Order: sequence, then C-alpha cells, then structure tokens
Amino acid sequence: MKLLEGSVWRPSVLAVRLEFPRKAIMTRLLTLAAAVVPLTCLAGGCSTTTHGSASANSAPAAGAAEHLTRDTPKSTTEGNAFIAPADWTVSSQGPATILQPPESGSAIALVDVRAPGADSAVAAAWRAYKPDATWPLKVVNQKPDKDGWTDRAAYTYQTSPNEKRDVGVDVQRAGGVWTIAIYDMGQAAGEKRLAQVALIYGELLPKGYTRESFASRKAHRLDEARVAELGAFVERAMQGTKVPGVAVGLLQDGKVVFAGGFGARELDGNEKVDAGTLFMVASNTKAMTTLMLAKLVDQGKLTWETPVTSVLPSFRLGSAATTEQVKIKHLICACTGLPRQDYEWLFQFDGVTPDSVLATLATMQPTSGFGEMFQYSNPLAGAAGFVGGHVAYPTLELGAAYDSAMQRMVFDPLGMAGTTFDYAAALRGDHAMPHAPDVDGNAAPAVMELNYSIIPVRPAGAAWSNIHDMLAYVAMELAEGALPDGSRYISRDVLLARRAPQVPIGKTATYGMGLMVDTTYGVSVVHHGGDMVGFHSDMMWLPGQGVGAVVLTNGDPGWIVRDQFRRKLLEVLFDGRHEADDAAAARAKTFYEQLAADRKLLTVPADANEAAKLAARYHNDALGDIAVSREGDSTLFDFGEWRTEVASRTNPDGSVSFVTTAPGVSGFEFVVGSGSPRSLIVRDAQHEYVFKEGGAAPAS
Repeated sequence: MKLLEGSVWRPSVLAVRLEFPRKAIMTRLLTLAAAVVPLTCLAGGCSTTTHGSASANSAPAAGAAEHLTRDTPKSTTEGNAFIAPADWTVSSQGPATILQPPESGSAIALVDVRAPGADSAVAAAWRAYKPDATWPLKVVNQKPDKDGWTDRAAYTYQTSPNEKRDVGVDVQRAGGVWTIAIYDMGQAAGEKRLAQVALIYGELLPKGYTRESFASRKAHRLDEARVAELGAFVERAMQGTKVPGVAVGLLQDGKVVFAGGFGARELDGNEKVDAGTLFMVASNTKAMTTLMLAKLVDQGKLTWETPVTSVLPSFRLGSAATTEQVKIKHLICACTGLPRQDYEWLFQFDGVTPDSVLATLATMQPTSGFGEMFQYSNPLAGAAGFVGGHVAYPTLELGAAYDSAMQRMVFDPLGMAGTTFDYAAALRGDHAMPHAPDVDGNAAPAVMELNYSIIPVRPAGAAWSNIHDMLAYVAMELAEGALPDGSRYISRDVLLARRAPQVPIGKTATYGMGLMVDTTYGVSVVHHGGDMVGFHSDMMWLPGQGVGAVVLTNGDPGWIVRDQFRRKLLEVLFDGRHEADDAAAARAKTFYEQLAADRKLLTVPADANEAAKLAARYHNDALGDIAVSREGDSTLFDFGEWRTEVASRTNPDGSVSFVTTAPGVSGFEFVVGSGSPRSLIVRDAQHEYVFKEGGAAPAS
C-alpha cells in the first residue's frame, strides 16, 4: 500500500503498507496518489460519508453521456479544467459534471456552485448529484491552499461495510465559485481504477491556472542553510505525526551532503537514530530486486522480454492464456492488471515458502488487460525476485537463490554491507523498532510480528537497510551505473530501462519496473516508497540535477513525512512555494482527526453481548484460522502468527463489525455474517473472504 506509489498498507493506520489493507494501501501505496486523490479516499478513508442506502448501486440519471476512447481534457460547468480518463463516460446534470467508469454504480461528480460557505456548497452539490443520499457525516478535515484553490476541506462519510463502497467529498474555492468533487465509488472499481482517479483529481485546476514548474530553474547547492531547512522540516513533521525517529541522507554531484538521524530508535528509548540505524525499507526492495534482474539482462542470461516460463517452467498466473503472456518485465511493472491480494500472505505466513507463494500466485487472475492500468501486486513482485534468483543459481531453493543473487550481484558490489534479509541479524545491531498509534491516538510500539509476513515474499519488501547503504544505491543510480571509483557496475541502457514507463499513474507519473518517475513540477523525480507495519521510507533522485535523498521512518504515519519530504526537497532546491510544511501538518492533523472519528464509532472493549455470539474458532481456506478468546473484558482474535484485541461497531445498516485495534494493525474489519454456521467476513477492495465456524484446534 501505500495507492500507488509503492508500498503497502493501511486500513486505518496501516500505510501502503506493503503493503497492507486498503486504507493503508490506498493511503500509502498511493503515496503517489496520496498527493492527488483525497486522502479520505486514498487512505481507505473514503470512509466517507456514505449517503446511505440511497441508490448506492445505481448511477444517477444523467443526460448526453459521452463515452471517451482516450484521456480527454474537459472542463466543469464554470470552466475549471480536469482530464477525463479513457473508457469513462462524461455527462452533465445541472451544475454537476459526472464521470462514470465502465463498472456500473460508481461515479465521480464535479459540481460548481456559488454559496456562502463550504457546508452550504457541499449541500448544494449533493442536491445536484444525488439528492436522496443519506450517509452520515463522520468528520470534516481542513486542508491548506494548493494549486490555486483556497478554503479546501475534505468531508468523510460513514458507509456500511456490506455496501462495499467509499464516499467522500473534497470542497475548494477559486474566486467566487466552489468546486466540489464527490467520490462515490464501489471499492473494487475505485481500487482497480486508482490511477485514473488520480488523473481526475490531480488535474482538477481552477480556470486559467498553471501549476508551479521548476523546469527552467537551476538547482541550488545544498549548503548548510538549505540542509538545515530540510532538517527543521523533518523535526516539525515528526512532531505532528508523532513518529519517534527519522533517518535522512542527501547526495549532490556524487558527494554525501548529509547523513544522519533525528529522534529515537525506540519509543522512550535513549538510543538515537543515526546513519547506520537499520530500518525495514519495505517496497524499496523492489527497485533493488529489479537491479538484480538488470544485472542478469546485462550478462545476457535473460531479457526484459523473455517469457517467464522459459526460465521457470513451473510459473503460473491465473490461467494458461494469461501465463503465456507474462514476460520478465511484467513481473515488476504493476501493469498486468493483477489486483492487490495481500491478505493471503498477511494472515497466514507461518511455514509459507517461495514455492507456496508461487503456487498461490497461480490462483490469481488479472482484472484488467496488460498495460491498461496501474494495479500493484506484491506476490507478483515476489515472483520477479525468485525467478531472477533461479536464473542466477538454478540448483538452489528459490529463497536461497534469491538471497544469494541479491548479496553477490547487488549488496556486495555496491558496498551495502549492512543491508540484509536476515531479521535476527538486523535486530541484533543498531536498528529501529516500529511504532503506531493505539486506538486512542497515542504513540505505542507496533505489532512487529506482522512484519515477518513479508519474508516468504521478500523480493517485494523484506530488506533492512540504513542511510549509508541506501545512499550508495542512489549514488549508483545517479551515476547511471558507474561506481565511485569510476568502474562500470552495469550498462547504462539496461539500468535506465527500469525507469521507462510501463503504465501511467495520473498524468504526470509513470511506473516502470520497481521505480516511479514523477514530473508533476516540471523536473523528473525517480523514486519508490516502502511501507510495512511502523516502517515507512522513500528513496528519490533527480537525474537532471544530480541530487538524491533517502528518508527512513519508524512510525505511523511516517508516510506523511516521506511524502512531503519529496516536495520540501524541490522547494529547497528551486526556491519553490512553501507548501510542504503546511501539507505535512494538515495531513497529520487529518490522520489523527480521522482516527478520533473512527474511535467514537467503536466500542472498546468490544460489546460483551455481541462478543458472546462469536464462535470459539473460525476457518478460511486461504487465510487460515481465527481463535476467539476473552481476557477480562477484552475480546481477542488470534490469527496464529499475530493477535490483537478487537473493538465492536454497529454499522448504519445494522450489521455488526469487529475491528482490530492493536497498534500498527488496526482497521482490519470482520463483519458478522448471517445464518448458520456462524461466519465472519473480511474484505479487501476486490476480494471477499468468509471465515466459517470451525477450524483446527490450537497447537498445544
């Protein structure tokens, strides 16, 4: 998670967390998108006010619908610019411009109104778009001015989980006109078309406005004052997000400008973060994995166009027809249409091996065509690394082959002496521990156990690294394959092929092979984010300016720190508008306000009467078992590998949910099913898993 951009997770607090539940995922994972799509929607927060059962499954009546065959510039009724995505339809309904994806029952409405204030503008927009909507409003979050818009706010509504729907409103003003963006999307369509949603929101600009660009500006030297400005930003962002520790590294023209840390490795601890402190770098592992594949291409052992089955005949994806299409590049391009399916490695990972990961991958099927749209898959990225390892060391077990290939082809040549997949070794030395808010918003140690879930899928995100090592990697990227001594590590063309666009994310960002390229502000920023429980990071470099940076954090919502650091770096380099500080403060405030709003809906400890109706054990073939127990007044769900207290919540439609609350894993929602046998239902955006009463007895 995370949703676009790279990483994983986030139900309520999880970030794209590799990367995790939708909220998390959508928020982190789309870090890229997070800057574009309303946080409420990205973070799974489209915990929007769902206008209740008001025709949630039917599209509003609209006339003169135009079906688009390509991304098309359009304007709202008052002339504000946006881009409508290919394959969507656009129609008008009074002051509302309504965009609908091919999937029925979903829409984004852009409504221009004149009103005395934001609340009245939002009310008028609902009347124009869907007047019978009744979803209860959960929280309103203020947002800083941006891109010519003022008086910005996000309205989040409460939907019932069985609606499988997210609803939210962004309101903003330019001149005397309010423009309201209503997000009213089925979760499956919203996740599948996340990049297209990012296109709509990212290019929604006031009439006649041109976004700030640094294309013609020369980058400043990162002198002492500018480095201090970046450091001060990090410290302010840490305070707002309550992240205990952050490590930062800066490069310019091949030289390390800064390498150090802020805050503590562990909450209430005395050990400070430094440039040698190991953090989980999560999905940043993907770029390093594709570097290993690039080395194999450079050696002539495969090409990016090599069919995967020609080098690993046992590989399967979905169906025979789908499998035949898969080339090496498709394993890591987020362009095959394979949706996130992370729950199957998050909930059951004890005893899972790379071979069993590949076996599970064979059961997964894309929901869109190759190259059509961005969809992020951790298991497929895992397969990329295991395939490369097998090509390099065909006689070794897949995991051992991958580990050996990464050590000998990436870590050793680049001098990344501290980087490792060995958790025990990482935890013995200078390392950070993960943190996240508890159910009441207080910083606390996070559930570290869930971070072990990525080990069987480790090419997607299990590496531990530090600032020294990550800067060595970034320096090689900036040098286009050369090492500090001038020797060539890898061919330039092969290295740069990983940055070539494979699928768009909005208008100004693309995903290559484990790397994103963002040109939103007129200069190319190559980067990738990483998110696991309590660990959020990013590495970035500006090829045209010879500048690189790395940000590692050990707490939720650390994705806010790393996301806005990218913007702050541009501001410092090019004397840009001062937006990053306000954005980081506002996003942190929004995060904790939404957490508090969610908390008001929860009963903690879980309602005793509802908890008493639960079975002692539940089983799902894909996700394993849940053991339900009581400790005092608390109700606990034990998944075997990790456990958590759960809260209860009665939803607007009368259904009852049990919601995980442990720091770092909060927000997994289990809806009580009807009928017999007793059941619990958990969903990600495009999948539903039913746990039925029963299951194996706990091991003695």
